[in-house]
Amino acid sequence: MAQYRRPPRENINGIVLLNKPAGVSSNGILQQVMRIFNAKKGGHTGALDPFATGLLPICLGEATKVSGLLLDSDKRYTATLKLGEQSDTGDTEGEIIQRLPVPELDEAVIEAVFEQFRGEIEQVPPMYSALKHQGKPLYYYARKGIEIDRPARPIRILALDLIGFSENEIVFNVLCSKGTYVRTLGEDIAKALGTVGHLTALHRTQTGSLHGDQMLTLEEIEARKLECLQPLDIALQHLQRIDLDAEQAALIKQGQKLPLEQPKTDLVRFYDDQGVFFAVGEWQVEKQLLKPKRVFNLPSGPNANAPSSSKA
Repeated sequence: MAQYRRPPRENINGIVLLNKPAGVSSNGILQQVMRIFNAKKGGHTGALDPFATGLLPICLGEATKVSGLLLDSDKRYTATLKLGEQSDTGDTEGEIIQRLPVPELDEAVIEAVFEQFRGEIEQVPPMYSALKHQGKPLYYYARKGIEIDRPARPIRILALDLIGFSENEIVFNVLCSKGTYVRTLGEDIAKALGTVGHLTALHRTQTGSLHGDQMLTLEEIEARKLECLQPLDIALQHLQRIDLDAEQAALIKQGQKLPLEQPKTDLVRFYDDQGVFFAVGEWQVEKQLLKPKRVFNLPSGPNANAPSSSKA
């Protein structure tokens, strides 16, 4: 019997805007997307907890160079907070460890509590998180019942808006900075209301300049495949665009710096004389120069900005 040989993986370049389903890890769904495209290389731009859903940009090939930039971006979520019950994980994945009565709620009371959390605040990361302590993630210790002291970290809550509420549930929108744990935010809101709580749903709708109105289910991606791929610069629309002539573009590709006017954003998008996006630049304050930060090895020609695939 002939032995089955898997076809060689392909160089797939582009971004897939996935609507992550509940009940699967971000890495698990990444592997499924990579299998659909038979892609050589892939990564995601900030994990969602298994119970969470929504926008998970999957970067394939050269787009993985963008993923690190997206990790630092602000993110928007819709969250459902159940009051009166606290779980050990802060969400539906854990066990209920405490129950407390829920005070009578009204919009004014909730709004007053929300105001306490808007702007620059400090947050203690949860034990059930991937943050490392002595080389191991905190959840490793949490599963053994070991509590590790965790210093509070500064975060920014740029927007916190009430969608609706009932006698024991609050639904809200939050736009927050990198490093924010919405599970912990929910627990802290519940505490400020005089009770306990945990998230029963969390849905991400925005990552940087990427919005959830374009995201697709795994089934839609499998059916449409290459049609689903977005160009690399779709994730970088918040950065200033700078168009270069042929000589300037060649210098950037060689790792050289350019004496250009200071841009409006610290990072910029570089396009060559054909209008093709090819690099991310960074403003160097000390020397007042623009230098390359990420240069993308993409096919050349008129379709270079389009998502691409090629055999290994």
